[in-house]
Amino acid sequence: MLTILGITGPIFLIIGVGFAAVRFGLLTRAEMRPLGVFVINVALPALLFKAMSARALGDLVDGHLLLIYTLGSLLAAGIALAAACLVRGRSLQTGAVQALGASMSNSAFIGYPIAQQVMGPLAGSALAVYALVEGLVMMPLLLTLAEVAGSGKQRWTAVLREILRRLTRNPFILAMGAGVLWTLVGVPLPVPVAKAVDMLSTASAPVALFCIGGTLAGLNVRGMLGDISLIVTGKLLIHPLCLFALLSLSPGDKPQLATAAILNAGMPMLSIYPLLSQKFGQEGVSAAALVAATTVSFFTVSGLLWMLG
Repeated sequence: MLTILGITGPIFLIIGVGFAAVRFGLLTRAEMRPLGVFVINVALPALLFKAMSARALGDLVDGHLLLIYTLGSLLAAGIALAAACLVRGRSLQTGAVQALGASMSNSAFIGYPIAQQVMGPLAGSALAVYALVEGLVMMPLLLTLAEVAGSGKQRWTAVLREILRRLTRNPFILAMGAGVLWTLVGVPLPVPVAKAVDMLSTASAPVALFCIGGTLAGLNVRGMLGDISLIVTGKLLIHPLCLFALLSLSPGDKPQLATAAILNAGMPMLSIYPLLSQKFGQEGVSAAALVAATTVSFFTVSGLLWMLG
């Protein structure tokens, strides 16, 4: 319990600082958006490049875990999308954004520190898989679906073409690809470049959390509780259950990696989720869902750790 609190406690503190900054007039909610753009386009790609370039090529990907985690995340997203559109009557665009929150974990800033204490060195290998699934599959797929749905182009052929086109321009994909290429080169980064990348990557988490706090300032959650509940339930319950079901059918030969995958799926959504949602005008409900999921995860992750032994 204290381990989890030690990880989630600073998250709430930084969110609180962002909330106070807007609440007391130091910044405005509109000024949170440029900070969010900085995280999405600069700081987080630096983190992904650092994660991929610092590992040996043989440690980057476990094929079985990659397949299972992809299928489990897609299944969780599909369930959340169906619930949002068919049960709650939301638009396809809104459903896609909510499915994003229900199927993408905060693997780097919450999942990895917890897994590292439970799994040791295996946690790093698993983190590379999560980054690939989230950066190459889930994020481009659901964000493109949300954008195409909003523009009225709902033909699947158009959606798929748009996904492929955007994959070549996605800063996350470009950063991970550059990291893999640098691993193949096998030459250490020059010291000034390495330090610059490290400084930028270190900024990604606190700036993202600060933006979330600023977005929450003055937010009225009335009418959002149903959407928040759907996203939080999808993330903390449905996503790990999907991974558990698939790994029960195909456990593979590395049980510790299977345990790590289920544990990571039970983490709250990635901290940039509200920043990704702001393009579609849903940053308010996304920020509220993130805070709710992070709060509830203190209990659900503790229970998950207990059940996984």
